[in-house]
Amino acid sequence: MTRERQAEVAVIGGGIIGCAIAYYVSKSGMDCMLIEKHDVASGTSSHCDGNVTIVDKDPGFDSQMSLVSQNLMVDLAKELDMPFEYRALGSILVCENDAEMEAAEEWVDIQKKAGLKFNLLDRSDIRQESPYFADDIPGGLECETDSLINPYLFCYALIDKATQYGLKVHTFAEVTSISKKEDFWIETTKGPFTAKKVVNAAGVWAPFIGKMLDVEIPIVPRKGHIMVGARQKPVMMRNVMEFGYLMNKFQRERIADPETLEHGVALVLEPTENQNFLLGSSRQFVGFDGSVDMRVVKTMAKRALRFFPKMDDFNIIRTYTGFRPWTKDHLPIVSAVEKVPGFYIAAGHEGDGISLAVVTGKIIEALIGEQDTVIPVDRLRYDRFYETARA
Repeated sequence: MTRERQAEVAVIGGGIIGCAIAYYVSKSGMDCMLIEKHDVASGTSSHCDGNVTIVDKDPGFDSQMSLVSQNLMVDLAKELDMPFEYRALGSILVCENDAEMEAAEEWVDIQKKAGLKFNLLDRSDIRQESPYFADDIPGGLECETDSLINPYLFCYALIDKATQYGLKVHTFAEVTSISKKEDFWIETTKGPFTAKKVVNAAGVWAPFIGKMLDVEIPIVPRKGHIMVGARQKPVMMRNVMEFGYLMNKFQRERIADPETLEHGVALVLEPTENQNFLLGSSRQFVGFDGSVDMRVVKTMAKRALRFFPKMDDFNIIRTYTGFRPWTKDHLPIVSAVEKVPGFYIAAGHEGDGISLAVVTGKIIEALIGEQDTVIPVDRLRYDRFYETARA
C-alpha cells in the first residue's frame, strides 16, 4: 500500500469539525489524512449559519468552552492564508417581553461573574442596532466577543493550510467498513486505507461509522431550515437571536403560538459579508428527511416579522435545510473510546459545531498526543451516556 493511503491518524468526515482536527493534528507534526465521502464542507457545514457565539450558551462549562474556541479563532484569522469572512462584531439576543428581560438580566449577571463580556441592552440600544426592529421590543443583551465566519470558506482555509503541514486529503471516498487488528483497515469506495488511529468526525453520520466497530453512538439528526434574504438594504450589521432560541435549543418550556412551538422556530438573523442575510431557525426530529417544509418556512417568516415588521417586502432568494447532530445532554462527544483503543469520536455538537470546531480540534490533538487538553474534558466523554446502564 502506498504512503498516500497510510497515516498515523485518519480523520473521517470533511466538515468543519473534521477539518479543524485535521489542521491541528497535521500542524502538530503527526502524519494525518482526511477521508470524506463527498467533498469538503459538503454536508452540515455548508447548510448552516456561521455563528461563533457565546450568547446562546448555557453559563458555565458551555460558555467557557466557547470562549476558548473564540480565542483560538482569533489566532486562526491570522494564521490561515485563505480569508474566511471573519468578522468579530459581537452578537445580540433580543427579548420579546418584560418577563424575558428579567431573565436576560439574570443571564447577563451570571455570565459577567464568569468573566465574560456580556452587557444588558435597553429599548434605545435596540433601536440603534437596526431601524427595522419592532417598536415594542423592550431590550436584550449582547456578547462583545462573538463573531461570524463563512463555514464553507473556513473549512477550505483549514485544509489549505493543513496540506502545507503534510495533510493527505481523500474526497469522494465513502467509508464502507472499518476493522482493527494491529492497525485500522478502512475500506472505502476509492479503495482501502490504513491508520494507527481513527477519529470519527462524521457529524450526524457518526453512528454509522461507530457501528462498523460495534460502537453505539447516541447521536440523532435534528433538522433545521434556513432562508436566504436579498440585500435590498442592510438589516443588521451583526448577528441577532431572540431569547426564545435558548428555550428551543435546550428544550425548555416556552410561551409561544402552537406552530412556533411545533416546529421549534425562533428568530436568528445573520448578515453575510455581502449584506445578504440568513434567517432561521427551526428544530425538528424527522430522521434524515431533508425536504423543505413550507409550513415551517411560513412559521419562520411570521416569526421574523414579529421582530422586524418592516421587512415584509424583502425578497427571499432560497430556503434550504441541514441536520444538527443532537445528543440528549446538548454537549458533544469529544473522546477516546475505551473498548476500541485508538478510536476517537468528535461529533454531536448540534447547532454549536461552528462555535466549537476549533476547540474540538485542539482537544483531539491533545488526546491523540497524550497531552493536557485546553479545557477539562470529563463532561465530553463518550461513556457518560452508558454509566447508569453499567451501574
